[in-house]
Amino acid sequence: MISAPPYLDVSAEAGRDFMMRAITGPVVMLNLLRFRAEADYSATPELAPDAPISGRDAFMRYFEHTLPFLQASGGSVEYLGDGGAWLIGPAGERWDAVMLIRQASVEAFIA
Repeated sequence: MISAPPYLDVSAEAGRDFMMRAITGPVVMLNLLRFRAEADYSATPELAPDAPISGRDAFMRYFEHTLPFLQASGGSVEYLGDGGAWLIGPAGERWDAVMLIRQASVEAFIA
């Protein structure tokens, strides 16, 4: 199994480069998700549930909480489904879920 660090934060360079592309029109963000057997709330203990939950359950809590904000901004979930092994890609790599988020513009996406 390949172990890679999570990519959760945008670096200043990556953000600048993204904005410099001057993309016009709708944008779609691809999320490749891998879940822990047990969710890790060590960085945000105030959000931890009373009993341990799976990473998938923690993601679904986050998803359900943030979905109204996405929709209010004009965004939509185009796809959310189970992942798995690649058809074409590294044999040892896999994703638990895949999600596509659409926004009307880069500005809406950043906001």
